[in-house]
Amino acid sequence: MARKTWNEKYNTIKEAVVKTTDKKFADIPEGATMLIATPKIVDEYICSIPKGKTATIQIMRKDLAAEHHAQFTCPVTSGIFLRIVAEKAYEDYCLGKKRITPFWRMIEPDSKAALKLSFGTDLIKQKRAEEGIDD
Repeated sequence: MARKTWNEKYNTIKEAVVKTTDKKFADIPEGATMLIATPKIVDEYICSIPKGKTATIQIMRKDLAAEHHAQFTCPVTSGIFLRIVAEKAYEDYCLGKKRITPFWRMIEPDSKAALKLSFGTDLIKQKRAEEGIDD
C-alpha cells in the first residue's frame, strides 16, 4: 500500500475532541479537560498569524484550548499536526500553489520541529527573511 501524502494525512482527522484526562499527561494534570485539535484547526490558527509576526506552539495551545472551552491542548498531537500542516504546505508549494500556509511563522529554523521536516530549513529561512522575521 502506498504511503499517504501529507495532504491525505491533513484530511484524515475531521473533528476536534475535548477529553478529560484520567491521569497526568505531559504538562496536563489528571482530571483536566484537554483539546485534541485537528490539522485543519492548526492550519487556520497559523493562517491567522499576521505577516511578519510569529507565535509559539505553547501560545497556540493556550489559544486553542480557550477557543474550544478546554483547559489545555494536547502537546503531542499539536506537534504532530503542526508538522502535517508544514509538510502539506510544502507539497502545495512544490505543486506551484501561490498561497500556502505560512508555517514559518510558527517553526523556527533551528527548532526540533524544523529538523523533523522532510524538506529541510531553507524555505523557512527564506520566508522568514522575506517577512522581516528575525531569528
